[in-house]
Amino acid sequence: MSEKRSNFTGKIGFVLAAAGSAVGLGNIWRFPYLAAKYGGGIFLLVYIALAVTFGFVLMCAEVAIGRKTGLSAIGAYKALDKRFGFVGWLASIVPMIILPYYSVIGGWVTKYISVYISGQAHAAADDSFFGGFISSPIEPVGWFLLFIGITALIVLFGVEKGIERVSKWMMPILAILTVIIAIYGLFMPGAIDGLIYYIKPDFSHFSATTVLAAMGQLFYSMSLAMGIMITYGSYMKKDIKLESSVRQIELFDTGIAFLAGLMIIPAVFAFSGGDPEVLSKGAGLMFITLPKVFDSMTGGPVIGLLFFVMVFFAALTSSISLMETVVSIIKDKTKLGRKTICGIVFAGSVALGIPSSLGNGLWSHIKIANFDILGVFDFASNSVIMPIVALLTCIFVGYVIKPQAIIEEIELTGKFTAKKMFTVIIKYVAPIFIVGILIFSVLEGLGVIKV
Repeated sequence: MSEKRSNFTGKIGFVLAAAGSAVGLGNIWRFPYLAAKYGGGIFLLVYIALAVTFGFVLMCAEVAIGRKTGLSAIGAYKALDKRFGFVGWLASIVPMIILPYYSVIGGWVTKYISVYISGQAHAAADDSFFGGFISSPIEPVGWFLLFIGITALIVLFGVEKGIERVSKWMMPILAILTVIIAIYGLFMPGAIDGLIYYIKPDFSHFSATTVLAAMGQLFYSMSLAMGIMITYGSYMKKDIKLESSVRQIELFDTGIAFLAGLMIIPAVFAFSGGDPEVLSKGAGLMFITLPKVFDSMTGGPVIGLLFFVMVFFAALTSSISLMETVVSIIKDKTKLGRKTICGIVFAGSVALGIPSSLGNGLWSHIKIANFDILGVFDFASNSVIMPIVALLTCIFVGYVIKPQAIIEEIELTGKFTAKKMFTVIIKYVAPIFIVGILIFSVLEGLGVIKV
């Protein structure tokens, strides 16, 4: 007899777990540096507009597919139409690719917590500190193994006792820490100018690239097109209101992204004397620039510690959802026990994660199209496969099973108030935008266009 499928205990458990999946490194460091790069307030406005339309529609579709079928991505697409089973396979590849390198970065975050606990805040502000750490052949691998080990342990306990229980206390703490650090940073001299830059839309900075960058961030931030929301939807009880749950998830996710920008942009703006280019440093923003900002603050070591604890929570909730998605996929296909599958996924993640870590050190000479090993995985998953999966999902829902199939699932608990918007976006608008994102992200990633 097959093991009964796990469920979240109720709406709060589902919302916090799904929000935990959505809230990750994409919110904490990627969103602020994109906001700075693409005009501050105008990027924020465009992102919020897209989140409540495109993000809402795509998340509703994925959660409903999961709940309707009670299966993870591979089984879900195939159950609804055998011809589209390959979309489930494509979606399932994404978390398998992302989990190892994401956990490498999670290991970096864990290292920085230890740095601030051990009183090395001033040393961390040195230009060479981060580069020296990640280029070491042993230490980053050790922190990676610790982070992926913690993730596997939580997933091992299952949906209710592991993922839901951890999310219920971790997500509120994350939100509280974000608010505390954001308020503290606003009292830095010069921070108000950064606040104005961040929240006041300047339409002279609006362009097609602003929209495409915001749309791309939406996928990255809200855990779309990677099978996660389908998997979590499959654990969702039929009596939970799907529409309002998705609204709450996107509110939490967008709120944390906004607060992350509020926490980082004014503080770095004040530190840099108003140069937004300082913010556009990718991973360097979090591990090189921000330690300098904390070092310049009164009480900076404490704020720095709180910041990296918060980032750790965000990274961990996302890595949990990535691993759980892979575990669920294997479980649906093999019917092996959770312990066995967790062991397999852990071993596979270690095997792929170690090269990603060494790609900054011993194997830094290995380049593929100018990407290091971690960059190859990131580009393949985020810039190529995810937009393709999102496009195929829109075609699948819009023209194969038809929007009504999703609407009926959502309306099991009441009227779907946004069904007209859902139908128009999923059939006509989203596919055009997603093709634009795919072209833009590939060309940008390959260096063909510079923005």
